[in-house]
Amino acid sequence: MGGPTEPWPGLCVAMASDSVNKLIIGCGYLGRRVAAEWLALGQSVAALTRSEANAAVLRRGGILPHLGDVTDPESLASLPRADTILYAVGFDRTAGRSRRDVSVDGLASVLRAINSRVVRFLYVSSTSVYGQSAGEWIDEASPAGPTQPNGQVCLEAEQLVREQLPQAIVLRLAGLYGPGRLLRRLDELKSAAPIAGNPQAWLNLVHVDDAVASVLAAEERGRPGATYLVCDDRPIRRREYYELLARLSGAPPPVFAEGDPAGRTDHRDFNKRCSNRKLREELCVRLQFPTIGEGLPDALAGVQS
Repeated sequence: MGGPTEPWPGLCVAMASDSVNKLIIGCGYLGRRVAAEWLALGQSVAALTRSEANAAVLRRGGILPHLGDVTDPESLASLPRADTILYAVGFDRTAGRSRRDVSVDGLASVLRAINSRVVRFLYVSSTSVYGQSAGEWIDEASPAGPTQPNGQVCLEAEQLVREQLPQAIVLRLAGLYGPGRLLRRLDELKSAAPIAGNPQAWLNLVHVDDAVASVLAAEERGRPGATYLVCDDRPIRRREYYELLARLSGAPPPVFAEGDPAGRTDHRDFNKRCSNRKLREELCVRLQFPTIGEGLPDALAGVQS
């Protein structure tokens, strides 16, 4: 898994001395774990980073850092060629840029910069592109019609990838969780502050380790141009998630607010059930954490109460 790859039809590849096996654009919570797996397989891995401090951290981990920013096209001119590019750029609210600046305009800059420098392009998207809100089941064939601005930007970015790199693989991730990353901070949960949103709404989640396995499986077995939903085996109600998290962490039972005190409507639209059938059957992914029953204890392991 993750070894040398053959060029896809329609993608011209010119390998040179500035090439690597893998390039990660957005080497954060997910990207660093993917990088560790690739490094363990003996692959050379480079990553784009905005800061010298983070470059030093990447270098110590065996990753070749490239200083640059997706919102600064000039800084992308010398990105290395790569067999595989994983694009997993998150939105940093402290960066002073809008979500569209990063997710669409930044992506466009990267696509222009890499041009013929990649064999496989794996794009990490989100299930927020779906606007269904009545608890219905959805899969890759379901229409994407986001009703919230974040989802609309996400879908626009997907469409840009499809226009520029039709052979790219799109991975629509459900809510990502794992060690150091939960839907709610434990101190907030233990304070018994009311939780906004409908407790009966469905949540779709995926443990970070299973998301990593899905990325590697998509690289090895994914069909060029395909889209895959990346989620665990069982959607759960929000109440079930927070009740289990409270029991495992020693917090009081969760209390839900009648409405969002900030007047937002985002929560009411997050109410769909995502199927991972294609992920399991086509990519042959076997989840280590098929439900939160297995995943939350792992995510909380080592967390001090």
